[in-house]
Amino acid sequence: MIYLYAFLVGGGFCLLAQILIDKTALTPARILVLYVCTGVLLGALGWYAPLREFAGCGATLPLTGFGAAIAEGMEKAIAADGFLGLFRGGFTAAAGGSCAALIFGYLVCLCFKGKRKK
Repeated sequence: MIYLYAFLVGGGFCLLAQILIDKTALTPARILVLYVCTGVLLGALGWYAPLREFAGCGATLPLTGFGAAIAEGMEKAIAADGFLGLFRGGFTAAAGGSCAALIFGYLVCLCFKGKRKK
């Protein structure tokens, strides 16, 4: 059943993003930022952890999961280091995903030739 829940929750996030693209003037970049900020807010409020337990990867892989991981890292770092943890925690929690995005983005750039927009 966890696969079904992951598919439904992850698909729900994608469906909502597609509706926002089709029905509003929001650009995909703004929707991505909105998703990350929503994940941070839900993570800070403690509402994202139950969703993550329910849906597994359907909740951790979308950008809302990235935002929730940032909030969780900040919370732990603040508990350990005080005010300075506010600045360090999000970077520590998101370091793996950020590094993977940079490395794979660079590899894709090496494999394909981009075209300039006119």
